[in-house]
Amino acid sequence: MSQWKQIQQLEIRLLEHVDYLYDDNFPMDIRQGLASWIESQDWDTAATDESMAAVLFSNLLTQLDRVRSDEQNFLQRHNMKIIQQQLQVKYTTNPAVMAKVISTCLREERRILSSACMQEQGPLEKSLQSSVAFERQKNMDNRVGIIRGSVQLMDQAVKYIEDMQDDFDFRYKTLQSRDSTDRNSDMMKQEVTRLQEMLNRLDFKRKEILSKMDVVVKEIDDLMTSQLSPELQDWKRRQQIAAIGGPLLTGLEQLQGWFTLTAQSLFQIKRQLDKLGELVVKVTYECDPIPLQKPQLEERVKYLLYHLIKSSFVVEKQPCMPTHPQKPLIIKTGVQFTTKVRLLVKLPEVDYQLKVKTTFDKDLPPGRVSRQFFILTNNTKVMDIEDYSNGCLSVEFRHLLKEKKYINGTKGNEGLLSVTEELHSLSFEACFTVQGLTIDLETCSLPLVVISNVSQLPGGWASVMWYNLLTDEPRNLAFFGNPPRATWSQLSEVLSWQFSTFAGQGLNKDQLSMLGEKLLGQHASCSDYQVSWSKFSKENIPGKPFSFWMWLDSILELIKKHLLPVWNENYIMGFVSKETERTLLKDREPGTFLLRFSESHLGGITFTWVEHKDNGEVKFNSVEPYTKSRLSALPFADIIRDYKVISDGVVPENPLKFLYPDIPKDEAFGRLYNCQPSKVHPYIPSHLIPISVHPDASSTPLSCRSPEPPMTPGEFNMLNEHLCFDLDTMSSPYSD
Repeated sequence: MSQWKQIQQLEIRLLEHVDYLYDDNFPMDIRQGLASWIESQDWDTAATDESMAAVLFSNLLTQLDRVRSDEQNFLQRHNMKIIQQQLQVKYTTNPAVMAKVISTCLREERRILSSACMQEQGPLEKSLQSSVAFERQKNMDNRVGIIRGSVQLMDQAVKYIEDMQDDFDFRYKTLQSRDSTDRNSDMMKQEVTRLQEMLNRLDFKRKEILSKMDVVVKEIDDLMTSQLSPELQDWKRRQQIAAIGGPLLTGLEQLQGWFTLTAQSLFQIKRQLDKLGELVVKVTYECDPIPLQKPQLEERVKYLLYHLIKSSFVVEKQPCMPTHPQKPLIIKTGVQFTTKVRLLVKLPEVDYQLKVKTTFDKDLPPGRVSRQFFILTNNTKVMDIEDYSNGCLSVEFRHLLKEKKYINGTKGNEGLLSVTEELHSLSFEACFTVQGLTIDLETCSLPLVVISNVSQLPGGWASVMWYNLLTDEPRNLAFFGNPPRATWSQLSEVLSWQFSTFAGQGLNKDQLSMLGEKLLGQHASCSDYQVSWSKFSKENIPGKPFSFWMWLDSILELIKKHLLPVWNENYIMGFVSKETERTLLKDREPGTFLLRFSESHLGGITFTWVEHKDNGEVKFNSVEPYTKSRLSALPFADIIRDYKVISDGVVPENPLKFLYPDIPKDEAFGRLYNCQPSKVHPYIPSHLIPISVHPDASSTPLSCRSPEPPMTPGEFNMLNEHLCFDLDTMSSPYSD
């Protein structure tokens, strides 16, 4: 079943989350119409490969043409045409952006499907997707709309006051121009009385508009303090969680709308105050409220504008190497990375020559880290309007190179930290000028890990996960001087995210339980048990030369590169101890096997099958773990299909019959087999066959070793007799 069909069968609660994925950047109409084709393309690679992205974009347009021509409904055909034109406008010059959007949507769909299979969501995901958050956002929309309406009404009130004052000013000057002999006439007295009444009404209206402005400014102040600022902090926190594999980050467009409408309201009030100032120049009087109240209101409006615009300068895309798009906040020296900042306030009056300057490790105290870095390429760029956004100002820095430079002398207090525990930051600065206001903007990235070798990548990613899981501080660079502990419930949720992000499917409750046992031992059943940073990432597992995280990361890499189809079919039980494995298999049919990850090897997978002897003895056989070097030579499904065990005097056979609990092997793996025969003629086709040599009866086997060179002449003759291919042409699948 296609991924999209599975999505459509989800409950309404989860479908609402799917709905948030699709907008004008990637309409759901396309996802629906091209579901199979979209899922068959490699969007992850295209997101970092411009030429491949261009080919896929062209193919997508071709596919849309086909779907549109086949569509019978006129309205649907029209809508598809509009969508196609919009895509061409947005992505023709930058197809990699489209590939990134589609890749993200597909990955988030897989995460949602994975969460649907779990019995319950983790605490972090629950907090990010609560109904309270949706209600809060509706309330925010309502308040911003009411404020905009009030400001518009104040515009009309100021215009009314201006018209009233013009009328008063005309009558007053007309009266002044009258001959002095007429000033004592009854008509003149009536006119003076009328003017006094007009002045009283004018004074009332001035006080009224100033009072309304005061109320609206207070409302905006409260909105910014109680809702807008917390919403921004909530978005930044969700950005942290999304960076380490959590739910897709959404809401920036909504946040930009709130910021923009609030700023527009404040600028409009500022213009209204300026207009009142002009009116005072023409007409003023004793106890005029405008000179008394206007300066204070102006200061409050400027203060609010200053803080609103200053906080609207955000890092939209955290620093990330294109070679590792799913592991942001890690930078390797000498390798390009990209980052993007955005101004959430969208105003037509903004000077579009807004220059942004980047600085690495700005204002870092001396001795804080043992290494320093600087940006090799141009560190200043101009913000511009994005064609494929809502017209926001943003700038993306590409190809910023880092070069390592060691500091002479001691490392100071941070000397005990490893390279992957040293945190750095990238700062962004700009000067914003609009309507007479000059505001210095500054923001910074989340803490970064800088590595010099890809072997440091797993350790760096562990640091990124730990930091963003446990703190929302934007720049606590001393975090690993005394890192806090994580509860197992927090950590297990993030570990499951790693599998849903990198392997397409998260971990179920049983798999997480086994991981908990491996990491925590007898404390595994306690979800609130505190796990230290050292135990997770630095200390070796008892009896093993590697840490828990290094072991788990090697499994992730193995799945991603060699086991993805088998993993996504749920055929790999994966995390199960040898004791549990034997308990599961002992009462099963002979030849029943299960797949699990090796506990003794980094990045290894093995299978164990059960045999029942004539005397009733139950025997378990485990093959030596297959690692990436072996799986590079032969797909894992083919290994299961072709696996043979040979011993003296016994015909070679495949002992694997049923995938646990009782699925016939070929039924489970049949469609994953590689069935392409050799077409090289006139040579006899050759095959790579995985073989284990069963030790003789005099030995006590612990496992079947694969392979076991060399074979005896008798074993060779027997194998050559029973297999229909030429062993002379066969090469080993296990050669390094």
